Amino acid sequence: MNKFLTRLFFGIAILSSCSDKTETPTVTPSPEIKVVKISSQKVQIEKDFVAQVYGKQDVPIRTRTEGYLEGIHFIEGKLVRKGELLYTIDPDPLREAVNAANSQLAEAKVALTQAENDLARYEPLAEINAVSKKDLDAAVAKRDAAIAAVNAAKANLNFQNIQLGYSQIKSPIDGLIGKTNAKVGEFVGRNPNPVILNTVSLIDSIRVEFFLAENDYLTLFREYQVSRDQSRTQLPLRLVLSDGSLFEETGYVDFINREIDTSTGTILIQASFPNPERLIRPGQFARVRAITAEVENGVIIPQRTVSEFQGKFFVFKVGENDVISRDEVIITGKYRDYFLIESGIKDGDRIVIEGLQQVRNGMTILPEEVEFTSQYKD
Repeated sequence: MNKFLTRLFFGIAILSSCSDKTETPTVTPSPEIKVVKISSQKVQIEKDFVAQVYGKQDVPIRTRTEGYLEGIHFIEGKLVRKGELLYTIDPDPLREAVNAANSQLAEAKVALTQAENDLARYEPLAEINAVSKKDLDAAVAKRDAAIAAVNAAKANLNFQNIQLGYSQIKSPIDGLIGKTNAKVGEFVGRNPNPVILNTVSLIDSIRVEFFLAENDYLTLFREYQVSRDQSRTQLPLRLVLSDGSLFEETGYVDFINREIDTSTGTILIQASFPNPERLIRPGQFARVRAITAEVENGVIIPQRTVSEFQGKFFVFKVGENDVISRDEVIITGKYRDYFLIESGIKDGDRIVIEGLQQVRNGMTILPEEVEFTSQYKD
């Protein structure tokens, strides 16, 4: 009996202790999620095109005579002035050619003098029939041939002087000169020896050439036509440098090629940009950024807020009572690191920008509104 009572009291004690430890259900707090508020604005749809840079003028410095390079009279990579001496080629052979031409001219003048004297003697004799008309005609012909020989000798002398002048190569323009292609002592002016010795570039403004696909060309051309019809200035072009920075100066199209290249389906466009600081150099590669369309009250959202599933695009929108809904959006196109939205999002909506993997449809969150900073520099 005592054992039975002991067990009974022990069981009652265990039941009492279990009823005292009943757990209270815990409430999971709503997570803090970063969101952005969408606002409509005027959007200029842009597109980038790979481009190559040239100087306003890129003038090759050629040697127009052959010989041994005797002197280099500039500092590579520095500015030179029009008419400044750049190179000298050994002038001695050219001077000898000038001397020879002078001798030929002197001989021709002596022959002319003799022919004129002979003719002067024949003319009075012919008047009294002391010499035949045939002899007179021969004297006239000899005098005319001597005159022609003098003129030819003068032309040859002038040519040799020009050749001698080519021994001094001067800058044709003000500009920046590059690295020399020949050194002192080299024979130049005859292939395979150097013929183009250097290049001088005028770079206070630059030419930028790029190619447009036919569809892009039609879009841009129509936009330029609209701007002209509305009495606006030409739509500006911007230059994006290789480090991603935006060149300060604005450029404009100044040349469109007459035809589309049938092998590539593209057309050549040339634009000019001021380059007062001479930051941009010929040969650089850059991207030309052109405005292809303007949208009033366009709704743009950061690309990172969008997820794709089976060809459709979705965002997590924060609704009433901070409840998440997964909504489909229709994308019109890209604008920098944004998407331009046709439908699904309107002005004033809030969408999740960080923690997309943490949220789900119907979930309640604590939204933390943040500003999205574009990686693109204006």
